[in-house]
Amino acid sequence: MRFSDLNAWLRWQEDLHPSAIELGLDRVAAVWERMGPPTPRFAAITIAGTNGKGSCAAMLEAVYRAAGYRTGCYTSPHLLRYNERIRIDGREVEDTDLCAAFDRVDSARGESRLTYFEFGTLAAFDLFTGADPDVAILEVGLGGRLDAVNLLDPDLALVASIGRDHMAWLGDDLASIAAEKAGIFRPSRPAVVGHRAPQDSLVRRAADLGAELHRLGKDFDWEPEGAGWRWWGPGASYAGLPALCLRGAHQYDNAAAVLMALSRLSERLPVSAPSLRHGLQGAWIPGRFQVLPGEVTWILDVAHNDQAAGALADTLASFPCPGRLHAVLGILRDKEPASFAAPLARRVARWHLGQAAVSRALPAPDLKRELSGLIEASKLTDYSCIEAALEGAAAAADPGDCVLVSGSFTTVEAALRKLTAPASGSSQDARFRMNP
Repeated sequence: MRFSDLNAWLRWQEDLHPSAIELGLDRVAAVWERMGPPTPRFAAITIAGTNGKGSCAAMLEAVYRAAGYRTGCYTSPHLLRYNERIRIDGREVEDTDLCAAFDRVDSARGESRLTYFEFGTLAAFDLFTGADPDVAILEVGLGGRLDAVNLLDPDLALVASIGRDHMAWLGDDLASIAAEKAGIFRPSRPAVVGHRAPQDSLVRRAADLGAELHRLGKDFDWEPEGAGWRWWGPGASYAGLPALCLRGAHQYDNAAAVLMALSRLSERLPVSAPSLRHGLQGAWIPGRFQVLPGEVTWILDVAHNDQAAGALADTLASFPCPGRLHAVLGILRDKEPASFAAPLARRVARWHLGQAAVSRALPAPDLKRELSGLIEASKLTDYSCIEAALEGAAAAADPGDCVLVSGSFTTVEAALRKLTAPASGSSQDARFRMNP
């Protein structure tokens, strides 16, 4: 084995390929074939989308586990630990199992220079094949058609949403982006779309492939009902569904798509109504409007594009905040800062700008410059790093204020580490202390 330590494997993988991203299936398919896996017996669900992929995966995993099925779940990126990406029966895979899977990938790859994501995807497939779950839930990393996850043929494909993101790889218009996401569809298999107005390119791609398309707002939908909600679709309906743990109206669109997927796979994986309700009610994922209460309320959200920022703004509109709203923002170079901030600008009293500790992060002075045409200068403060921006927001916030942390996974990661670290008793730490 090349390494016995997980972190050593991950550091090595980061430099194995000259590019962080290289779309295409030829290299991963060749390595997977050399690994010689048996044909998977599990049902596979592949999830693509600009936003909402992780939430859909969490709901599917929770419902199937509530129904007693063995699950595998592969998501990305992670927040605190790489192990978050690969779960079997709801538990993160142990370091030793990951290292063993990486070794099997390494032994099979020959001279192929896999990317970090490709290496992890093949390791996940290997672990799921060995664990033989009833269902594997697979989140696409980027796009769909050429993403490594698309190596496996799914029994059902789900596209959660379609928006502007990763344009350098997927195309600079929604039609191109939608066509790439439709690349996960398969002939004569269900394709669920949780977007109310999908591009014609996606609908045409489904028709060309002969996929069984089901569209939110056309073939299935949901509506509020009392303190909960109801759902209906082809030949099925559910009333009296419980309110979701995940906040925001957009999460009900995601949940509706999940119910459509569950319905289409019900012959192979039947789920009782009590299991459905229990799973939906308990489904949760960190960093999606995650609220950490205290004298100052912290809200953590991994939104990083304009579509997600719009959903975030809508959720903030119904969230009680008696004081001012501060925002800690760190964003990556390939994003559109002004488009992201625009839906939030009216609500945020002060912006605290920082640069996350990754090479793709946009420096805070550049971020301030990008926002200066949208937000008055007196509301913008740039810092040397995200940690300093968190400190600045904590110092500026009064009791009753809220602090929103958003813009990227790495920004939310920094906040989680700061906010959940054991308190040392200093006055500085007290500013970050939460209510029990």
